[in-house]
Amino acid sequence: MRMHVHTLDLHFLGKPGLIAAYLVESGGEYALIETGPGSTLETLRTAIRDAGVDESVIKKIFVTHIHLDHSGVAGWWAQIGATIHCHPNAARHLIDPSKLIESARLVYGSQMDALWGAVLPAPAGLVIPLQDGERVKLGEVEITAWDTPGHARHHHAFVIGDVCFTGDVAGMRLEHSGYLSVTAAPPQFDPVAYVKSVERLSAGDFKALYLTHFGVVEDVAWHLTHYRQRVMEVHARVAADFAAGTSAAENRQRYAQDEHEAAMRAGVGEELWQRCEQTNITSMCADGVRWYCERGR
Repeated sequence: MRMHVHTLDLHFLGKPGLIAAYLVESGGEYALIETGPGSTLETLRTAIRDAGVDESVIKKIFVTHIHLDHSGVAGWWAQIGATIHCHPNAARHLIDPSKLIESARLVYGSQMDALWGAVLPAPAGLVIPLQDGERVKLGEVEITAWDTPGHARHHHAFVIGDVCFTGDVAGMRLEHSGYLSVTAAPPQFDPVAYVKSVERLSAGDFKALYLTHFGVVEDVAWHLTHYRQRVMEVHARVAADFAAGTSAAENRQRYAQDEHEAAMRAGVGEELWQRCEQTNITSMCADGVRWYCERGR
């Protein structure tokens, strides 16, 4: 398999190792897997140039899902002529991101623009929904979409040979630490679907995972086994507290404390923990897991 992957660090919030985009080259063709948010567009463009590539040759963009840290500038790429490949349930939000922007603004308020920047609509003719198992040729390789719900119902992982670009379905792991943070932002966290998706990745026998948060993981079996356990753990913990009548505010506090303790046990120092918290906010994840419990599913 003749392919080269550049890991592009988008320096989200001015800090390294939080959000990655991946520039993939094969047979003289280029694709971008993940775009990052609008706030890091110029960093992304600079990183592409630093990799020796003119952005005009990037004709195919793949987004794992529509959360703004993954797809925020997909519309910008479409407006300069690139095709955007996505989950079928994501396509309408890339074409008309108004509801996505409105929802995010309710969550982030005055921080919205600084965090996520501009979100532009993608021309409908350039948004290409991919079904599970559908393939897109890139030079000498094929990029295959895997439907992987659990973090979101509109989530794809993208497979090229024996490597997988996981979006959020394999969680967050910064600096190859032993702490795996469960990506559980509301409103679509579903632990049953999540575990099945992680098990599907495990059965793929990949030699490497490319995490959006952050970088290449080569101890794939350990990572996926441990992450499956972590998904079940956070759900069981929140479900027990919910059944006991814990308030939403107390749930957030307990979740943050439990995750901090888990990170410390895994050898994560306070500085790295703060970066984890900035990237995958525990209060938001606590709400995501609780919402699943409140729906009674």
